[in-house]
Amino acid sequence: MWTRVMIVLGADTHKRSHTLAAINVATGQVLGDRTVQVGPRGFATLLGWARELDGQRVWALEDCRHVSGALERFLLGRGERVVRVSTRLMAASRRSSRQRGKSDQIDAVSVARAALAAGIETLPTAALAGVELDIRLLVDHRERLVRTRVALNSTLQWNLHDLWPELALPGGALFSKKWTSKIARRLARAEQTMRVRIARDELRRVRELTHTINALETEIADLVAQVAPQLVAERGCGPLTAAKLVGEIAGADRFATDAKLARAAGIAPIPASSGRTDRHRLDRCGNRQINAAIHRMAVTRARCDPQTRLHRPQTRRRQDDQRSHPLPQAPPHPPPLAPAPDQQPRPGSHDHTINLLT
Repeated sequence: MWTRVMIVLGADTHKRSHTLAAINVATGQVLGDRTVQVGPRGFATLLGWARELDGQRVWALEDCRHVSGALERFLLGRGERVVRVSTRLMAASRRSSRQRGKSDQIDAVSVARAALAAGIETLPTAALAGVELDIRLLVDHRERLVRTRVALNSTLQWNLHDLWPELALPGGALFSKKWTSKIARRLARAEQTMRVRIARDELRRVRELTHTINALETEIADLVAQVAPQLVAERGCGPLTAAKLVGEIAGADRFATDAKLARAAGIAPIPASSGRTDRHRLDRCGNRQINAAIHRMAVTRARCDPQTRLHRPQTRRRQDDQRSHPLPQAPPHPPPLAPAPDQQPRPGSHDHTINLLT
């Protein structure tokens, strides 16, 4: 599929700005460059500019995932093809550059030329096409509807409490057909004040969103069963978690080893110090969506499967644990001895004398 690629867009990514340069694959000519601020608005500007150049394109991002991860996830969600260019491939491209100096535009062109020199088909490719892209779009759409339903449910709960303070609803009651029918009948019988009218409209919208969300879950489950049946068969991994993994990983084949996939997901253990091999710290540079999905799967599996145990690092030392090299302890101070019964106290210590001559 790479033979149809007409342009390569090299990206020089930074924390606050991204610079992209487009190169024609056939002639090697630089078609233009664009610099935008990091964020959804800037990413949308880049995507619109790239679509105006040519429809057959591939995005080459320098492998700096702590700053390029947001752009990569944005492009994957729009069905774009992304390759990662290792930083070690950039040295030869910069040395062979015809322009002197260093700038974001020069680095962006160097990234695109390094991708062409290494061969686009040999680079790790992230792409969502066909059913995988449909799963990603459905999962994102469902999450947006869930957030909207949560906001409506919060305001509806407050309106119901203001109308009937004695009404006690169990958790998630407004998402079930039984309770929503009861609340709808009670609102219909009440005096139609402005608060009651707003509560009825919110209840109607919550019921519509619940119906749509349930339909989306069924459709996602059917698609995931076709694409990744091995994930759904895993204990603790439901259709929604499997769909999140399929949409975020965008092809596990682009990772050479399992360790690289774990590093991208942010679950690879990182040594806390060079002298200790049994202590590790958390990785905050990975994909948090993949990390959260794997965490949900692990917690669910530990709860449902009695043979699985969730191993957590021991943070506190037990009291019965003995140190490997105990420190020498000083003996306790002996208690003070009480005076003998027949011993008279010394003058001036406990008794008080009065001088009557003064």
